[in-house]
Amino acid sequence: MQGANHGKSRNFFGTDTGSTRKIAKQIATQLGDVAAKPLNINRVEDTAVFDEYDVLIFGTPTLGDGQLPGLSAECQEASWEEFMPNFDELDLSGKKVALFGLGDQVNYPDEFVDALGELYDCVIACGAEVVGSWPVDGYQFNQSAAVLDDRFVGLVIDKDNQASLSDDRVATWVAQLQAELAL
Repeated sequence: MQGANHGKSRNFFGTDTGSTRKIAKQIATQLGDVAAKPLNINRVEDTAVFDEYDVLIFGTPTLGDGQLPGLSAECQEASWEEFMPNFDELDLSGKKVALFGLGDQVNYPDEFVDALGELYDCVIACGAEVVGSWPVDGYQFNQSAAVLDDRFVGLVIDKDNQASLSDDRVATWVAQLQAELAL
């Protein structure tokens, strides 16, 4: 890849309350100078921006009964839901994509971080290589569309019920990404 962002990553996130944005910023800070400033997915006007980075990090909360953030989930602004049609024409072949999701395992144990699973399905369908799977140990839930081979498809944060674990989980995941990607 040519250009100023060779070897860099960028975090694209959807959010409703701002919690996912905070985690995106925390991840970028811990990645250091290899990470560009996180960008809300509703600010992406052209998917060509993805071509500028070697590693893409996509983050999302799961709202209600397993929904991506967006207008039909009663968010104040457009988000992943409105961006999803762009995946139909997107080619992420050769891209490494890391995913993270926020959810509530106590109040939504049957659809815990399902939106993360939906994002995973989209990026895989676009040819991306997903990195950064995360253990299910330490969480209590019934079902999740984000579990594959007994692991989450990316980092999972439950700020509602396990906020005290969030900083350590982010730090551990970022170190894992740095090792997997040689960042």
